[in-house]
Amino acid sequence: MRVYPTFFRVAFSWMDPELAHTLGFAGIKLAHRCGLGRVLSRVTAPAPGSEVQVMGLTFPSPFGLAAGFDKGATGTHALTDLGFGHVEIGTVTGQGQPGNPRPRLFRLVADRAVINRMGFNNDGAQAVAPRVVSALQSLAGRAIRTSRPRPVVGVNIGKTKAVGLEDATEDYVHSTRVLAPYADYLVVNVSSPNTPGLRQLQELDALRPLLGAVREEADRVTSRRVPLLVKIAPDLADEDVLAVADLALDLGLDGIVATNTTIAREGLGLRTPAEEVAADGVGGLSGAPLRRRSLEVLHLLREHVGDRLVLVSVGGVTTAQDVQERLDAGASLVQGYTAFLYEGPFWAARINRGLVKAARRGR
Repeated sequence: MRVYPTFFRVAFSWMDPELAHTLGFAGIKLAHRCGLGRVLSRVTAPAPGSEVQVMGLTFPSPFGLAAGFDKGATGTHALTDLGFGHVEIGTVTGQGQPGNPRPRLFRLVADRAVINRMGFNNDGAQAVAPRVVSALQSLAGRAIRTSRPRPVVGVNIGKTKAVGLEDATEDYVHSTRVLAPYADYLVVNVSSPNTPGLRQLQELDALRPLLGAVREEADRVTSRRVPLLVKIAPDLADEDVLAVADLALDLGLDGIVATNTTIAREGLGLRTPAEEVAADGVGGLSGAPLRRRSLEVLHLLREHVGDRLVLVSVGGVTTAQDVQERLDAGASLVQGYTAFLYEGPFWAARINRGLVKAARRGR
């Protein structure tokens, strides 16, 4: 019998969602600092044989934590103690910024969903970079001690709100200059609905020079080729999804992360009252209602690009069966976030165990 759903109802369901996130994350980091994380990791670590080779990197598991949870690389090692094969930190912007006014995070518990309009609240690239270095050193030490593959750390970068669209490329280039030397892989986020005008950067005339400049800067400041991906919105029309895929191929990108949160509200109001959804206001919707569109985009991309691009699928992932479905549909990696809030700290470990069972059944 699972205890966490009851614990969530008693301890967190009544609490401001952002405060609950802060306290929950603080608890994860405290467990790590006290040495409990080392004990936990023996139980939660992906089983030997779960490794996947993607973009020249070894991922201990194909399942990882999406950007948005660890915005500033303050608890990366602690999160991998829970079984995530990779953690994508961020979104990190060129300059530190507080994000949008509170309240800016809303639970739709009946729909297993969240609406957020956080607005890329983070400390900025210059402050985050040394934390990434520290996390990588700590994780490398654990990998040596345990003879297990080191979890992968990706870095997701976005536009500073105060920077105009005309200067967006230089803003992304600055973040690349600071962070690319330490990122296992880099994701260009042009798809959050919570920074004014950001999604306009998905238009090809803007996206081509931006991605080209980021690729060039990443190559200039590193002695290795840092894998580069672009994260797209589920709200793009199918033809625009394919156009971005063609651009990624043309520019020699490594892959696409599909998808970010959605501004649509289809499927809500059946469990969560429509007036509650309306009262929460604008922002990106994530969680179970995004599952169908995220899977549609994955199928669309896989059919169009085959194995020429790495596809990282995210959106509406809750169970090991969901993850396996994405892998079977052509994803190389799968990420989750929203279900973590509802499923609790052993969520990744349960998914990893479920994937092992699925693999055994398939033999």
